[in-house]
Amino acid sequence: MLNFASLPPLSLYVHIPWCVRKCPYCDFNSHEARSDIPEQEYIDALLRDLEQDLPRVWGRIVHTIFIGGGTPSLFSPEAIDRLLSGIRARLPLDQNIEITLEANPGTVELERFKGFRTAGINRLSIGIQSFDEEKLKALGRIHGRAEALRAAEAARAAGFDNFNFDLMFGLPGQSVEQALADMRTAIDLHPTHLSAYQLTIEPNTLFHARPPTLPDDDITWDMQSRLQTELATAGYRQYEVSAYARPGYECRHNLNYWKFGDYLGIGAGAHAKITAAGDAQGCASAARGGMPGAAITRLWKVKHPNEYLRTAGMPESIGGEQKLSRHDAAAEFMLNALRLVDGFPSPLFQERAGLPISACEPELALAENKGLIEWDTRAIRPTPQGRRFLNNLLELFV
Repeated sequence: MLNFASLPPLSLYVHIPWCVRKCPYCDFNSHEARSDIPEQEYIDALLRDLEQDLPRVWGRIVHTIFIGGGTPSLFSPEAIDRLLSGIRARLPLDQNIEITLEANPGTVELERFKGFRTAGINRLSIGIQSFDEEKLKALGRIHGRAEALRAAEAARAAGFDNFNFDLMFGLPGQSVEQALADMRTAIDLHPTHLSAYQLTIEPNTLFHARPPTLPDDDITWDMQSRLQTELATAGYRQYEVSAYARPGYECRHNLNYWKFGDYLGIGAGAHAKITAAGDAQGCASAARGGMPGAAITRLWKVKHPNEYLRTAGMPESIGGEQKLSRHDAAAEFMLNALRLVDGFPSPLFQERAGLPISACEPELALAENKGLIEWDTRAIRPTPQGRRFLNNLLELFV
């Protein structure tokens, strides 16, 4: 049984599955738009989907919204405005809510960004990946260097004072100096947040079927180390494995994931994680001093856009549902929270996993003995060695 003193913070993820072209490294639920995107029909489906999920979160405030994909910036500002208006009509939102929209260069221009800003988007995440023409072609991106630079300039001109760039390193044929050149170009554009990911080959991707030649492990480690130094010198603090931010601009939505908060997920293939009381009185029991016998439920929606459009708002739209066991809750908390550079305060484990920290004591002791974590009464955090060999650390809890 799980026992919570209160409910964790709640976020909302919205998935828009269409993109102009499927990138060869992408294993997300994204689909090429081979004809006109059914924009209005999909917004209707999203709002039906949300209404179906409302009983799971009655009375709870949403603190962040993230609209991801696919390429959400393919949707018009008017459609995004209707979506956000529909969400506001159905859910109480935090007064200082963070609302992020993913955008790709090549699908945006200044007026479109201004429209998103007017609709209520207050944070952008722009999928740059690289500023190198050759590397962008190797990644199958639809934009070039000029479009990437224009997208960055348009974001600021449209009034966004909070935006992220996604960059990748360890690209086919990439040298350390080329990776540094990408990062320096990004830093010169003054984003408030940077995500730097190593390219990995995932199953069910074109790169998995026809793998490119990637830099070896020593070169990619050198890249990562030097990129971290470059970012720190420029005033970006690393707070998660792949995330760097100016002070106060950490992504609140992703922090909620990493701290094992709750989130609704609407859209084709969207996932949700919801903590709920184990009695018929639902969320209100939390206000009476705890929720013994509570449960954490994961659920996900059907993946294909056509099936989702047909079933949204009906039970058939639920692709699957799972209640987490004690082991699952403990393991999933650690898989998320140990990605954070500062780790987590020890009481957070009880708050979010519903278990005493002693439930993980053998694994924590083993990780400490291996030099992968630092552990005291106040906090548990990965060591530099634990961050470098993160997979080895996380495997101890699976």
